[in-house]
Amino acid sequence: MGAIIYTFRDSAAPILAQLKKTPLWVVLAICMCALLYDVVESVITYILARQYNPDFKFAKAMGNTFYCAFYRVATLGSGAGVAAVYYLNENGVAVSQGFGMYMIEYALHKISIAIFSGIFFLLNFGCMWEHFADYTWLMVAGYAITIIITVVLVLFCSAKWFHDLLLRFLGLLNRKGKLDVLIAQLTEQCMMLEDAARRLLKKKKLVIETILLNLLKAAFWYGIPYLIFVSHAQVTITETMAVTAMSVMLAAVIPSPAGIGSTEFVFTALFASIVGTGLAGSASLLYRFGTFVFPFLIGAVVVIVRRILIKRASSDL
Repeated sequence: MGAIIYTFRDSAAPILAQLKKTPLWVVLAICMCALLYDVVESVITYILARQYNPDFKFAKAMGNTFYCAFYRVATLGSGAGVAAVYYLNENGVAVSQGFGMYMIEYALHKISIAIFSGIFFLLNFGCMWEHFADYTWLMVAGYAITIIITVVLVLFCSAKWFHDLLLRFLGLLNRKGKLDVLIAQLTEQCMMLEDAARRLLKKKKLVIETILLNLLKAAFWYGIPYLIFVSHAQVTITETMAVTAMSVMLAAVIPSPAGIGSTEFVFTALFASIVGTGLAGSASLLYRFGTFVFPFLIGAVVVIVRRILIKRASSDL
């Protein structure tokens, strides 16, 4: 709870103030977009998890999505992956399989962001070049970091030579034999991870389907600012999506916990040149609410209910 309070120390009050001034239909539409994003995210988890456990239910995939949304906030972004692997393991997907699945899912997510940003940048090239030509090198850096992260994730999950290199390095450090147990465990885990990742990556149709679903998923989040701008500024939905996607790409260049602060900074800076600083700042707060706070609130309910059910089950025993 202390971590959560710390996370929202600078944004909770402004978000609440902005929500009070925003028309109810806009707030509801933002929540609906966020919910649709989470539904598509759950579909992705569902189809991937079923590759390992055919009995995995869609309701469990939804639970996983909001479970991770809660821990993304509670751990400042660092614990979402651990929460996913833990939740999947409880629902019939072994830890090694769940870890490999989550890493591949995250890699495809990063690839999809780059594809989405590139498509909408080209669709709105005139507008984007007019307003953001000075950000060229930052855009290149955003794409480069995305590519590096994706390559490292895929190698870490599936490349035997990468694992051999890692184990060889540990072997050089193991001159006195103190790491024998660790190396043996890591060797076994690397083999399981390779198998889990290959099971997904060798299915090209599944990979393409996942990327397409990620593109659809992104459209719901990146369209949120348009709901705020439509009554106040002359900006199209494709232009809004292009700028939002680029802000997500550029925010990755700035290291910060869970993107807190960097996303709002880049988002406001980019949109300010189109709709003005005031409206851009308001939209960044509402965007943070829809993509971060709203899923967290649902996730909190999921976590609380889950804890109650676990305690009841243990007391019955």
